Amino acid sequence: MASDPKIYNFQEVETHNTTNDCWLIISGKVYDVTPFMDEHPGGDDVLLSSTGKDATNDFEDVGHSDNARDMMDQYCIGKIDANTLPAIRNYIPPQTPQYHHGKTPEFVFKVLQFLVPLLILGVAFAARHFTKKE
Repeated sequence: MASDPKIYNFQEVETHNTTNDCWLIISGKVYDVTPFMDEHPGGDDVLLSSTGKDATNDFEDVGHSDNARDMMDQYCIGKIDANTLPAIRNYIPPQTPQYHHGKTPEFVFKVLQFLVPLLILGVAFAARHFTKKE
């Protein structure tokens, strides 16, 4: 990368999202990984799934080797303008109703699924015991 790196905005980077034109944003830098698509050990689908967003977490979660990190320099084409990145949305799970143990039909059904086979087994043992000839 040159001493005065090119600054890209997110809208430009996110358009490079195909096998023949693939750019990634990792740790504030922009990488053109198009030449690496066929060589990537995880396949090109892994790289394509990381386009159109900040792929830093995707990259770090995999646990890349030092060799992989050293290779990144040859694909770096500039930096991302952090002001153009979309805000990260935190996942807020939907509110679920309070679960009252033993008060729902699902719980009764699960208990019956457990007890009915035991009852059948008990009846079978009792029948065997009382019909057994001595």
